[in-house]
Amino acid sequence: MSTTQPHLKLREFINSHLILNHNDLDNIQILLDDIPKRWEKFADIVLLPNSAFKNKHWERFVDNKFWVQVCAGLEVNRLARLGEVIGEKRESTVEMLVGENDWVIRKESGIKYGYHLTQCMFSSGNVNERRRMGEIVSKDDIVVDLFCGIGYYTLPILVKSKAKHVHSCEWNINAINALKFNLENNKVDNRCTIYEGDNRITSNDLLDIADRVLLGLLPTAEKSYHIALNCLKETGGILHLHGLAPADNHEKLVVETTATLEEINTNYKVKKVNINKIKSYAPHWDHLVLDIEINRA
Repeated sequence: MSTTQPHLKLREFINSHLILNHNDLDNIQILLDDIPKRWEKFADIVLLPNSAFKNKHWERFVDNKFWVQVCAGLEVNRLARLGEVIGEKRESTVEMLVGENDWVIRKESGIKYGYHLTQCMFSSGNVNERRRMGEIVSKDDIVVDLFCGIGYYTLPILVKSKAKHVHSCEWNINAINALKFNLENNKVDNRCTIYEGDNRITSNDLLDIADRVLLGLLPTAEKSYHIALNCLKETGGILHLHGLAPADNHEKLVVETTATLEEINTNYKVKKVNINKIKSYAPHWDHLVLDIEINRA
């Protein structure tokens, strides 16, 4: 078995098995330099980045045979390419390149996340935050997850902590179906209730019950701040709020969020805010999670 780095191995494979078979090729180096250096590999599939093999100079080489050969070079049975996450329901536009079955199961920190690649998103860059949520939730906490998806944070909380119950809200039917599978597959379905539909409506059944509320929506969950506050117990609790901030001024998000929360519900005051950087989101912008401790005024 070769110890060559995966991206160099793919480069060598394409060079020897594909490109050099074309005698009319003038600029081999341009193609070789455009081969992706990173991708995600899990189970029997590789997920290529959105830009992989899309430049115009690949057009005469890319066909079904090409993808099968790339698949062989990466030593997997299936191949897919990332697209953009679109719409309010955060739907995936992943494209299957080899194989028709888009169902995958990712294993992460002892948790199994099953979902359809072409229907639901999964951010591998949020791995540390998923792990953290499983560590910080206290015994017997009641948690409301307003944007639960396939269980990105619901599952770590249930599997890793001794939370009493998680109330998980989601309106994307594809994510809901995956969540139901994941709860059963991880044997935690007895401690979770799913609320299907718009959380502006379903959260009416969740008033004054939560020790913690998760708002895992980017670029902002501001339209749901009032919902989160209504879900907290009358004595207060903790919001885990995802948002974007300038890379050189994380406090900007803290100041603006604190002011908005206290304006929405004057019965609550922000006592403490911890800042957690998840990753860079875009040039000069960071994805943060604010742990906001809120007490009754």
